[in-house]
Amino acid sequence: MRRRDFLAMLAGGMAAAGGAWPPPAHAQRGERARRIAVFMTTAESDPEGRARADALRQGLQALGWSEEQNLKIDWRWSAGDIARIRRYATEVAQSGPDLIVANGAPNLAALKEATTSIPIVFVVVNDPVGQGFISNLAHPGGNITGFTFVEYSMFGKSLALLKQIAPAAARVGFIFNPDTAPFYEPFLPDFTTHARYESVELTAARVRSEAELEDAIAKFAAGPDGGLIVPPETYTLVHAGRIMKSVEAHRLPAIYAYRQLVKEGGLISYGPDTADIFRRSASYIDRILKGASPSELPAQAPAKFELAVNLNSAGALGLTVAPTLLALADEVIE
Repeated sequence: MRRRDFLAMLAGGMAAAGGAWPPPAHAQRGERARRIAVFMTTAESDPEGRARADALRQGLQALGWSEEQNLKIDWRWSAGDIARIRRYATEVAQSGPDLIVANGAPNLAALKEATTSIPIVFVVVNDPVGQGFISNLAHPGGNITGFTFVEYSMFGKSLALLKQIAPAAARVGFIFNPDTAPFYEPFLPDFTTHARYESVELTAARVRSEAELEDAIAKFAAGPDGGLIVPPETYTLVHAGRIMKSVEAHRLPAIYAYRQLVKEGGLISYGPDTADIFRRSASYIDRILKGASPSELPAQAPAKFELAVNLNSAGALGLTVAPTLLALADEVIE
């Protein structure tokens, strides 16, 4: 039997039985390609930002979402520019994507004002309840849910680690921008009291410009036994390169929250694994795109913390890293 006659017979048989040709593989999902927008807090060229974006892609691909097939992603990189963030939020809200991913409090704040209907999954946002983004962690309510970052107890651990690697540190600065990180203000009195028990004089350094940043670091380095805690937030991440250069120039021991910064020359870091959080956030994106409501998905805390130490940076500061600290580290850079 000729192939053409065979196909005609088969088609006729299926029609008689009320059947149909199976749909192409790409159509079996039964839906159009979905559109999401992702607001990133760094510049696109930033290594930490790229690592976060790669982790999100990996998490989505593991759940069957691909930018080449069934998903379109509008990436927005703000580099911490508040005016740009607000413009992006207005543009994206008007375009009506199926979902928005908001990295960092400034992005989430602008998006919360821009839309109350488009589902938003926040990623690496500190104290979302205290900042008024959601009603509570277990039942977020509204169109917003996501994955938090800071547990304030980690700063006590960060202070202890700084003292362990730089035992002489007795005057320690806590540097942040109150405009991009207002959530640190209520926490500072308790942390200052805790620091006294560690025989440390803790001083908050509120910076809003590069000049103020440089001046604050110089002041902590001017006296004896100085040290610095660089907490996670949009401003300190965007200006991390400048902070590390200034700290190095003034020979000031500092602890960061991001492992990536230790790879780039920072002394020590302790904090949640940001790539892990972004990878995990794909599960909520997947569930919401399949019909789940953000209001029914509880906000989640970090699941994995990591410690990194740079021995080259320690040596440059004349610091000896104890074997016990090295044994605790997830990564040691030599």
